[in-house]
Amino acid sequence: MKPIPTSPPNIAPLLVFGAHPDDIEFGCGGIVARETIIGRPAHLIVCSRGEAGTHGTAAERTAEAEKAARLLGATMEFIDLGGDAHLEVRPAHAFKLADIIRSLKPGLVLAPTLTPNQHPDHWRLGELVRDAARLARFGGLAELKGTPPHAIRQLLFYAITPGAEPAGAMPVVIDVSSTETVAAWTAAMEAHASQLKTRNYVELQLARARMHGLGAGLEYAQLLYPNDPFVFDSLAPLTRSARTF
Repeated sequence: MKPIPTSPPNIAPLLVFGAHPDDIEFGCGGIVARETIIGRPAHLIVCSRGEAGTHGTAAERTAEAEKAARLLGATMEFIDLGGDAHLEVRPAHAFKLADIIRSLKPGLVLAPTLTPNQHPDHWRLGELVRDAARLARFGGLAELKGTPPHAIRQLLFYAITPGAEPAGAMPVVIDVSSTETVAAWTAAMEAHASQLKTRNYVELQLARARMHGLGAGLEYAQLLYPNDPFVFDSLAPLTRSARTF
């Protein structure tokens, strides 16, 4: 595992999982860019090389993802969970991801939403990451005896497409409006040139972010869906909501 760079004080490292080379950039790239700009180390794990896609070879898509990660200010690596369109929810895969979590010791983890009506690799990876985050805490697992237990602070899910946004769920709204953030995110999405041959995914994702931002009084926003309730020491961190009362 490539180590996540040392975090500044009080900034927990971010670990983001994606099933395919472009999932992270399209689904939560603005958030990754925003976090690295403020000094949060981010590491991306991509679980296939997009070899089942209609456009772009595995080598091309690998190079695109590596370029995009650099543009987001993140480090990245690829792992093998059976290949593009072959991902399965299996204990062995969950243990593999749990070992990554233990090795990298992130504070925050992002993964695709569990909504079924999307590419099956997306929701299956979301389930695997959810299971792995829990398994990473358990000290007595023989499969993970090589790395010490680690408990992350929060697991949050991101929606790669509009249809992957969980119906009725209350999201966390992340402001990605700064010029620097939008520029880095846009460049990272444009790095996936092979995937822009049939649809303008960059414009789609920017339009989504614009819509979510307008609903919260922001220029651009992306949404995250927490796996568990947030816990605060007081009401002080609760600075604003998306609604203007």
